[in-house]
Amino acid sequence: MRNAAVLLLLSSFVVVGVGFAKKTFWTAGEKSTVKDSIQPASCRFVLAPPMPVDKPIDQEIKQQQALIMKGASSDAAAFERLGWLFVKKARLSFDAGFYKLAEQCAACLEARGLSGSDTLLLRAHVLQSLHHFSAAEATARELVKRRERPFDYGVLGDILIDQGRIQEGAAAYQKMVDLRPDLQSYARAAHVRSLTGDLDGAIELMRLATNASSPNDPEAAAWAYTRLALYQLQRNATKQALQSCDAALTLQSDYAPAMLARGRILLAVNRASDAVVELKLAANLNPLPEYQWILADALALTGDRQQAAEIESQIAERSTEDPRTVSLFLATRGIDVKRAVQLAQKELTNRGDVFTLDALAWSLAAAGRSSEAQEYANKALSQGTTDPRLYLHAGVIAALNHDNRQAKRWLAKAAATQQMLLPCERAQLHNLTKRH
Repeated sequence: MRNAAVLLLLSSFVVVGVGFAKKTFWTAGEKSTVKDSIQPASCRFVLAPPMPVDKPIDQEIKQQQALIMKGASSDAAAFERLGWLFVKKARLSFDAGFYKLAEQCAACLEARGLSGSDTLLLRAHVLQSLHHFSAAEATARELVKRRERPFDYGVLGDILIDQGRIQEGAAAYQKMVDLRPDLQSYARAAHVRSLTGDLDGAIELMRLATNASSPNDPEAAAWAYTRLALYQLQRNATKQALQSCDAALTLQSDYAPAMLARGRILLAVNRASDAVVELKLAANLNPLPEYQWILADALALTGDRQQAAEIESQIAERSTEDPRTVSLFLATRGIDVKRAVQLAQKELTNRGDVFTLDALAWSLAAAGRSSEAQEYANKALSQGTTDPRLYLHAGVIAALNHDNRQAKRWLAKAAATQQMLLPCERAQLHNLTKRH
């Protein structure tokens, strides 16, 4: 590895998506099974039996609840473990409602005067996962004042990076790497390398992350292999990328991010029909706007425009779950561009990273505000992030501002890694490069 002072990152490493739960946690009337003596209400709330109990994680949650009910209700560690089980359930199910339950575990401990540094870590992680970055940062900073453990710096770094503060986030991650070089810290390091334009470094570090994986945590290992696959796709090493996806799906057969990545790779090698199969599975498991948009594009590419249109009609309705992607989608399609601008502007007040800056630039361009769009496009490109979507948008915005030299430059850079673009974006790039 080129430097021990590796940079890290990755909010999306633990963030699954924001929104209300997709499932019912318990049935009506189950509240009576929870001892009324357990106070406050937040404690009783998290002890209601999960419904249904059909996965190993559900059994773990049920068993932990039973242990608390049998007499460990005053034990802070018991509620903290329950909170982290809810976090695990959120990641496995792609249901952000379980983060709310984890948050209630922290609230229970705080209300009973039992909270400590471990409770702060749980709360900071949950707030970050729910995109409440300001509150998350305050909690994480209080945490690192109290102690210096790897995940304390990790969650602080995640929060800072999500707000676009790469250098501050990288400094926090450096502390994490120094304290514990493992899958979690290597993966964050890889992400920062990627954000700052060092793709080779990102691949090298993500390989270290996969090598450090453990069968005891297959979800984390699957995530690392999935991210490695996307870096390999960016390098146009599609055979290796597919192998990484296979490794992820061997670890966790129903892992939607790996299915999504595999679908993107198959699109890149012109296997659209095969891609549709993978993308349908992924979107069924995790129907977030990103998944739906890629599936709709793949369906249109295979000629199934009716189903593609049906899926696209659902995307705009999910803006609370992923406002940035919905903003990009609306701007790309040229529909409801006023709303696209509003979504991106609101997201930027909370999440100031390069991808949110790009979303605002792109929506402003779609709204005919090309001078303002140029300002935000410049900011999005300022960190050196290697991303063909950023380049494509920058090229279009430069052309709108009659800067043909810059337009040609950015479009050429987008073309160099166009396998990362959606089919509709590749078509747009192709049409533009013929004119510039």
